[in-house]
Amino acid sequence: MTATMARVALFMFLLLGLFLWVGSTITAMTGGDKRPKGGAVEVSPEGGEAIFWGKGRCFTCHSLGGQGSAVRCPNLGQFGDKFALPIGARAAERAKERSAKTGQTYTTTDYLVESLAEPGAYVVEGYKNEMAIVYAPPISLNLTEIKAVIAYLQSQGGDVDMEALNKPSPISQKFFARINAASAAGGGDPGAGEVVFEDNCAECHDLGGEDEELPGPALSGVGKKGLKFLADAILRPAKEITKGFETYQAVMKDGRKHVGLKSRDEGGEVDITKANGDVETLAKAEIKELKEDKGKSIMPEDLIEALTVKDYQDVLSFLLLQKGE
Repeated sequence: MTATMARVALFMFLLLGLFLWVGSTITAMTGGDKRPKGGAVEVSPEGGEAIFWGKGRCFTCHSLGGQGSAVRCPNLGQFGDKFALPIGARAAERAKERSAKTGQTYTTTDYLVESLAEPGAYVVEGYKNEMAIVYAPPISLNLTEIKAVIAYLQSQGGDVDMEALNKPSPISQKFFARINAASAAGGGDPGAGEVVFEDNCAECHDLGGEDEELPGPALSGVGKKGLKFLADAILRPAKEITKGFETYQAVMKDGRKHVGLKSRDEGGEVDITKANGDVETLAKAEIKELKEDKGKSIMPEDLIEALTVKDYQDVLSFLLLQKGE
């Protein structure tokens, strides 16, 4: 019995050793387990390398030359005829293509920033638009980490342009603002947030400030008010009512009640605009009482219940970008 147990123990030990060896080999093939020292990262090729092969999980979709085995997305190194140049050099050609397509002057840094901030803007021929939004969950890279990854990519056959990362062009600034907004909102995706806005908010709010018929205030510059204001506006819409959008209650002599915005008060009539946008024109002679319903908002108090946590973070990040002119 003792000899049998010894053989079993030896077998288990060898099996564990084989498992650890396979795990170590796979890790090495995919770039190793590189981690930033002290849990932080600096904007440098070394910092970006740690993110690329670590937290960013970039290697799960991209290989780098002969390093890694991912084939879902383009190889970012020099690999065969299709990838004759590594990404640092290849980005210059991509920047020319983006300049011709958009009419804006893209630098290599602009192209790389766009490829991480809005990956669907340019999809390499032969590949699908399926790259993850790296500044949204579950990856949730912050701006510093993304800048580091860009520096790492620039170092692959090109020149690292720290000045362009620290003093970004207007194109890169736009994308950096997008990433910062996402981080401030807890990891939201502004692109997805625009869809949430259209589905849940656009019936009452206008982003351009041009539609005066909508029952809610225009939101063209609402991002300047900050995250706390926006969060309160969604979670507790009655906490702060925008001037001119107070809720009124009209009690008619026959007992009917109308609740909404007092959108017109002239002559012998009052217009009450309801939450769904319908307008009731009431004759003042038929109104028993018309008063402001303090502490009430026509914006639904239970809106948050209709949104998932992801929806909430996404629409917050989208609204943070609405800075106006």
